[in-house]
Amino acid sequence: MVLSLRKAIWLLPLIAGIAVLVFLAAAGPGRDRPVTVSVTRATRQNLSSWTTSNGKVEPVEPHVIQAQLTTFIEKIPVREGQTVKAGDTLLTLDARESQSELVHMKEQLVAAENERQLALNGGSPDEIAQLENDLAKTNSEIGRLRREAESLERLVAQQAATRQELDQNRMALEKAAADKRLIEEKKRGMIGRSKVQAERAALRAEEAWNSIRSLEQKVKSARVAAPVNGTIFSLPVRPGTFVHTGDVLAELADLTRVRVRAFIDEPELGSLEQGQTVEITWDALPNRVWMAHVEQLPKTIVARGSRNVGEVLCSVNNDESELLPNTNVNVRIRIADRQNVLAIPRAAVRSEDNRRYVFVIEADRLRKQEIHVGISSPATYEVLEGITENDLTALPGNADLHQGLLVRAIEQK
Repeated sequence: MVLSLRKAIWLLPLIAGIAVLVFLAAAGPGRDRPVTVSVTRATRQNLSSWTTSNGKVEPVEPHVIQAQLTTFIEKIPVREGQTVKAGDTLLTLDARESQSELVHMKEQLVAAENERQLALNGGSPDEIAQLENDLAKTNSEIGRLRREAESLERLVAQQAATRQELDQNRMALEKAAADKRLIEEKKRGMIGRSKVQAERAALRAEEAWNSIRSLEQKVKSARVAAPVNGTIFSLPVRPGTFVHTGDVLAELADLTRVRVRAFIDEPELGSLEQGQTVEITWDALPNRVWMAHVEQLPKTIVARGSRNVGEVLCSVNNDESELLPNTNVNVRIRIADRQNVLAIPRAAVRSEDNRRYVFVIEADRLRKQEIHVGISSPATYEVLEGITENDLTALPGNADLHQGLLVRAIEQK
């Protein structure tokens, strides 16, 4: 038993040494075993760079038709999506209340005009006639008393009449003159009141005229007509709906003339220019592409959800009226176009500290090479400087690529 234990103790160092030799034999050559990597070369290509986003379709010249009176809708002879001509009836509103008010205001106008004319003539004809008659009688009486006074003065001088008679005549003459002044004052007062009444009546007549014109317009607006040729793209009301003045009844536009309001993220706005080519797609018609161009660049940045965007207007060819207002669409704007440029797959390019580089293969080992890039597409970068068409560059794979790595290149075709 003791002998077996001693043999085991001697065998342990031997076994450990053999294990170390096996490990070194296995590991030593592996340090120079090449790693297989896929490689590619930069090639000459025609390259386009695009920015993508979302947008919304809107008419170039929308016509929003609003209610001109508060009432019920009687009839709607058209339907949403229908093409109409200018002057066609779109809706009919209940205008009976406005028609009744119109009749009443016309009656008020006639009354105000009559009152004005009466006031311009100086007042009531009967009152005017009475004052003129009273004034004539008073003037006649004053004339008689004056003649009588002259006669009495001669008679008093001849002692043929008494001084008392002369005083009575003088008192009667003074009373007649006072009566005349009172009548003339009444006449002046009537003329003044008539002038004020004429002005007030003129104001009432003007107010009546304004109300009549407004009511006539409301009665006329009960028949809602299409202002232009176009398509009804929104009809939110139904017969029997109660509407208020200003409520939207319908929206109409020429749908062959639409534009897309594209929402472009703020960092990408600097590369946009007027006239750039735009492609519009709509998920509802996946095989259809509408061509457009940038018409107007944004003047400000707006918040849209969690994004800060500029709203870019794009004019679209919509001859078949397929793109509908308020439709959400996909937008691609071509921001650059280069012919016969040196290009490399995006997968081969890596970034570090705002610099871009690739792994170039030299003598079967990787060398880190900085490059300068230009425009890009979803799959490709334009190479401005750093590599040539003859350079093999490594593509990412299962192995961790690093400077000096021994590799076996497999070039992709």
